[in-house]
Amino acid sequence: MHRHEGPSRGKFAAGTAAAVVLATAAAAILIGEYNERPPWGTDIAYEGGFVQASRIRGYDVDGSRTKALLDGECASMERQGMGGDRAVHDPAAWVAGCLDAAAGRPSRNQGIVR
Repeated sequence: MHRHEGPSRGKFAAGTAAAVVLATAAAAILIGEYNERPPWGTDIAYEGGFVQASRIRGYDVDGSRTKALLDGECASMERQGMGGDRAVHDPAAWVAGCLDAAAGRPSRNQGIVR
């Protein structure tokens, strides 16, 4: 018969309990820091604004809506709640994404390294 080589059951249970306590503490710190907002909420808001303005710009035949976006309609849309759930994470980032798309600039989130 071969004897098991490893920690005793007591040491294993103590180690597992310590790992659970540390994981719970880390989760509590993250929840306290971000609450219901995900850590990447700024990126989500920016891309939401960028996509919204890209769609408007794509269907704008005469350029009047694009000019309106650049003249303040992005901020107005966000204030009226037209940004949806994505704008709630970071309203300023949503407006920045909207303005970037309206101006024809590439998304700041493109590429592997930002």
